[in-house]
Amino acid sequence: MRVYTKTGDRGQTSLASGTRVRKDHPRLEAYGTIDELNSFLGLVESIIDDESEKSRIRAIQNRVFVISSTLAIDDPQFLPNLPIILEDDVLDLERAMDQMLDQISPLQNFIIPGGSPAIAYCHIARTVCRRAERLMIHLSDEVEIEPIQIKYVNRLSDYLFVLARKTAHDSGVEEIIWTAGFRDMEKNAANGSVENP
Repeated sequence: MRVYTKTGDRGQTSLASGTRVRKDHPRLEAYGTIDELNSFLGLVESIIDDESEKSRIRAIQNRVFVISSTLAIDDPQFLPNLPIILEDDVLDLERAMDQMLDQISPLQNFIIPGGSPAIAYCHIARTVCRRAERLMIHLSDEVEIEPIQIKYVNRLSDYLFVLARKTAHDSGVEEIIWTAGFRDMEKNAANGSVENP
């Protein structure tokens, strides 16, 4: 079976239910970004060391795929064939965050993404997740989206932020703290004296 169909060469594609739409349609923007998020989740899963969270991310990817598939369907008769996102899926993310937060110091400053590839990829996934949420909310002005799906994506971005912090903690990487005095710090660094914020 060939991957290419040539049916999208003129800027249109088919939804899962067969409807033809432009490739920049808000529905495609939403589920395409969810697909992008799932790819970054796969990257995060492959690079972090925490086996418990690796397993959780694989479970999350299944649920994110459900959301992507649901957004790709404009005919309700196809929806009963898909699993649904449950309130317990949201609670699982909250429980995971609570467990991780119990192991790390309280957040007292704004954090600059980075410190290691694993931490940075968690933050990239987080920001893609936030973009996906914005696009889903935009799409919800035109079509009905299950509120639990938006809620899940919202909570997932929080989870990825906490996972970034937990990854820094576990790997012994000092978090990069944003400070309003960054210009003075840069000046001191250029002069050879580095001061902590």
